[in-house]
Amino acid sequence: MLDKLQAVANRYEEINSQLYQPEVAAQPDLYSALMKELGTLRPIAEAYQTYQAQQSRLQEAEELLADSSGDKELQQLAQQEWADAKEALQQITEELKILLLPRDPNDDRNVIVEIRAGAGGEESALFAGSLYRMYTMYAERRGLRHEPINVSETELGGCKEVSFVISGDGAYSRFKFESGVHRVQRVPETETGGRIHTSTVTVAVLPEAEEVELEINPADLQIDTYRSSGAGGQHINKTESAIRITHLPTGTVVECQDERSQFKNKDKAMRVLRARLLEKKQQEQQSAIAADRRSQVGTGDRSERIRTYNFPQGRVTDHRIGLTLYKIDSILNGDLDEVVDALITAHRAEQLQQADHQQ
Repeated sequence: MLDKLQAVANRYEEINSQLYQPEVAAQPDLYSALMKELGTLRPIAEAYQTYQAQQSRLQEAEELLADSSGDKELQQLAQQEWADAKEALQQITEELKILLLPRDPNDDRNVIVEIRAGAGGEESALFAGSLYRMYTMYAERRGLRHEPINVSETELGGCKEVSFVISGDGAYSRFKFESGVHRVQRVPETETGGRIHTSTVTVAVLPEAEEVELEINPADLQIDTYRSSGAGGQHINKTESAIRITHLPTGTVVECQDERSQFKNKDKAMRVLRARLLEKKQQEQQSAIAADRRSQVGTGDRSERIRTYNFPQGRVTDHRIGLTLYKIDSILNGDLDEVVDALITAHRAEQLQQADHQQ
């Protein structure tokens, strides 16, 4: 671990020096890349400085203990200083172990979120709309931007299907654990008998692909145009601006009708297509080692029921980590940090456990 930390500290100092060189400042792309790398290394470099300081403090306390054998009061002070330094050193060591865990290469990417109504008819579509609202409000709380791609509304204001982009620093890291089946239990407004209905909504979170990562042959694409449809109002478009792209080799179909411009819809649809093809490519690459890397927070498989929203009891339960919170209104208004932080903590704990087994 110490070798890794020293290598990080050396690289951190090297980048700091490079940033002040005129030839680097004159290259915006290089300067931006170095600044990004510096930001990634900074938490580790600063924690390592703290580790070194606590190590020196512990050593000084040990020397003081050895020199104070004849002075009881001084020995007590030295003993207390040693105990404090030892505790601080253990704490910063644990922090460093977490900081040195392999980062998900997708964590800093933008994400494409796809929400689809499942079992439960109109009630499921209404809850799909609620999840769309929850995620966009959460994005705003985190200082992230959201942009709709395709919204297919129902007559009662629900969403049969909705896809959108969340962009900004660390977008994927905050949304990646949302993939799966979300279950809602509540009494629908149309239910006269007061019975609780159970409905499901499927959420998929895809890291957005960079254009350079995937080369898509235009000959492999079938592009169709059609008129936008929806529940009415602004979603009705009299021109054929909606786009459907089919990737013929894989059968992947993407639609976009959010924009009035056919060109903009095509651009958004291509972003979604790249994300889906990248996900497929990454899944194929990881399938051989997936069993070893499965974490406590689930595989992210969309067939998993990951969370239940129970309205009569006012609770939200994440089944992967056994977390139950009685603040359903707050969560549906975008207050998701407590859930997301708990999932990240559980994921790191599993990574640490795996790292310990490998040593």
